Amino acid sequence: VQLQASGGGLVQAGGSLRLSCVASGRTFSSYAMGWFRQAPGKEREFVAGISWNDGATYYTDSVKGRFTISRDNAKSTVYLQMNSLKPEDTAVYYCAAAKYGSSRIFTTSATLDGWGQGTLVTVSS
Repeated sequence: VQLQASGGGLVQAGGSLRLSCVASGRTFSSYAMGWFRQAPGKEREFVAGISWNDGATYYTDSVKGRFTISRDNAKSTVYLQMNSLKPEDTAVYYCAAAKYGSSRIFTTSATLDGWGQGTLVTVSS
C-alpha cells in the first residue's frame, strides 16, 4: 500500500494541526493505520494507532488527551488531530499501515506494509 502524508506546518504552542494520510488501492479498510514521529536527533517513535475493523485506538502516553486518530474508509484516509501542541511535539510525522492489525500492532516488532513519506510539524514556544 502506498501512503501520502500531509498537513504539517508551523504552529505556536497551544495550537492545533490535523494531519492526513491518503492510501492508494481499494483495500484501505483492511489495514490498521498508525502514526509515528521522529524528532531531530532521536529515534522514530509510535504516536497513535487505529485498528482495521472495530475502530479501536491506542496512543503513546505523551499524547493521550491531546491527539486523536481517526479514519474515513470511504476516502482511504487516516487523520491525526493534534491539539494543545507543545514544542516537544516538533518532529517529522509518518503514517504507516499494517494489514488486519490491531491498534497496538505498531508497538510490536511486526513488519509493516507501508510507510508514508513524512510531514514536518514544528511547534514554536
